[in-house]
Amino acid sequence: MPEHPADQQILAAFAEMRQPMRARDLCHALELDSIPKNIESTRHKLKRLVDRDILSEAEPGLFSPPRA
Repeated sequence: MPEHPADQQILAAFAEMRQPMRARDLCHALELDSIPKNIESTRHKLKRLVDRDILSEAEPGLFSPPRA
């Protein structure tokens, strides 16, 4: 489980939404403005979680928790 608060918020949003999301969708779920800066920052965080095998990227830009 990631310790960084932003990572925990991301995982909580995925648990609540229960569906794959794109960075823009996640910004909306986290109540962030859908401006390019926020979307790119969120995409970077999502990619980092994919690299750590915490999330998966089924297709480019579509993120979800890995299936158990």
